[in-house]
Amino acid sequence: MLAVNALDVTRTGTEAEDLAKKLRSRVVGQDEAIQHIVRTYQTYLAGLSPAGRPIGNFLFLGPTGSGKTRLVEATAECLLGDRRAVIKIDCAEFQHSHEIAKLIGSPPGYLGHRETHPALSQEALNRYHTESVKLSVVLFDEIEKASDALWNLLLGILDKATLTLGDNRRVDFSQAMIFMTSNLGAAEMNAMLRPKLGFASMETERQHAIGAIDPKLSDKMSRTGIEAARRKFTPEFMNRIDKTVIFHPLGARELRRILEIELHEVQERIEKAQAGKRFSMNLTDSARDFLLMEGTDVRYGARPLKRAIERLLVQPLSNLIVTRQIRQCDCIRVTHSASAPILTFFREANMLHSWEVDRAAA
Repeated sequence: MLAVNALDVTRTGTEAEDLAKKLRSRVVGQDEAIQHIVRTYQTYLAGLSPAGRPIGNFLFLGPTGSGKTRLVEATAECLLGDRRAVIKIDCAEFQHSHEIAKLIGSPPGYLGHRETHPALSQEALNRYHTESVKLSVVLFDEIEKASDALWNLLLGILDKATLTLGDNRRVDFSQAMIFMTSNLGAAEMNAMLRPKLGFASMETERQHAIGAIDPKLSDKMSRTGIEAARRKFTPEFMNRIDKTVIFHPLGARELRRILEIELHEVQERIEKAQAGKRFSMNLTDSARDFLLMEGTDVRYGARPLKRAIERLLVQPLSNLIVTRQIRQCDCIRVTHSASAPILTFFREANMLHSWEVDRAAA
């Protein structure tokens, strides 16, 4: 009698698990979207992706600053080694049907035919292939702003993985991951959570970190986003999308994690720019809290936080570097005093020296 052993279908392969870990270290608060990308990639690794279709077709919906474009860039960075290895189409540039020529080129005989270089050529798709990974990451950003002509063009790409250029050359998208982003339904989703998010005052910042979104509210937000997409796009278009993922607005806990990621990137920029003259930087809890308060806006997600870091931390550091107030091997402590509109910078080796950089001057 043969022994029967149950198999574990929930296990993830080593490469897919590695991708998941890397994505979670770069993108905060959007585990559902990461899971769908990882599952699709694992299917691709197993050689079971649908024949004659792209590897995956994704529609990302949600408020601005919630990480939609960042996740696409992170996917390219993890798989292809460069976050810029994304073939990005800004759909706001294609609000009129005649602008499609920039994507597929002008047909022979039309004015400018030889001068037009299509953005979606086979050469463009294969440009970022590596020895180990032969796939492309294509992003149609803010897809709702495009004309009907671009949506119709996408029907063939999403369904048959094929695009015919103006000169009748065919482009194969069967080795591509197609991502589309949109802010449809974002206003309604933000309205559901606005009273619970952000650092609206000093007292709000001192409260406990916000926990996970209630499952019922999460389901309601998902339905809101999908309904908004169905009102905007045709059934033929929606039926060609493998997965529509809702990106939820970011709460206090997620913004704190994003702050740490951004501060780590600032330190990497310092080390790269100051090779041979490196110094370390240590931010106190008060400095972190100040950056969070200055860089949080429930309407715009994580983007104001990045601008606050540039304005209040990076620009003052630049002033200190070019005026040679920071020396090689210094340890710089960055702190904040209550009610002050600036961060304060100290050299920890010599506490007699301090510099304050006015926010207006920065």
